[in-house]
Amino acid sequence: MLEKLSPILPARDIAGTESFWSRLGFETDYLDDEYLLMKRDGAEVHFFHHAALDPAQNDHGAYLRPADVDALDTEWAALGLPTSGIPRLMRAEDKPWGMRELALIDPNGSLIRAGQELPLG
Repeated sequence: MLEKLSPILPARDIAGTESFWSRLGFETDYLDDEYLLMKRDGAEVHFFHHAALDPAQNDHGAYLRPADVDALDTEWAALGLPTSGIPRLMRAEDKPWGMRELALIDPNGSLIRAGQELPLG
C-alpha cells in the first residue's frame, strides 16, 4: 500500500541547498523562499527554511536505497566533497549489519545514508 516516504529536512539557505543538491543529481520540482522540493529518479527530498539552524547541531537525516550504492559512491566522490567537516562524504563500505553504505552530510548538517543489502553468505 505504501509507495513513497519523503524526508522533510531543514535548510538555512534554500538557494544554497538547491545548488548543493543539484550537484548530487537532484532536480528542482518546487521552489519558493520557504520551501524546496527536489527529485531524482524515484527519490524526493523536501526542505523547509530554518534560518537559525546550526548545522553542527542538526539531527535530521534520511536513508536512500539506490540500486547500486557503489555507482552512487563513485558519482558523488567525483564531486570532490571533503571527508571531514560540513559538508562531507564518507565513502561506501561494508557494515556489520549487512549493508554496504555511504554517508553524506549536506551543508545544513543533515545526514544522508545510502545503502544496499550485502549478499548473504
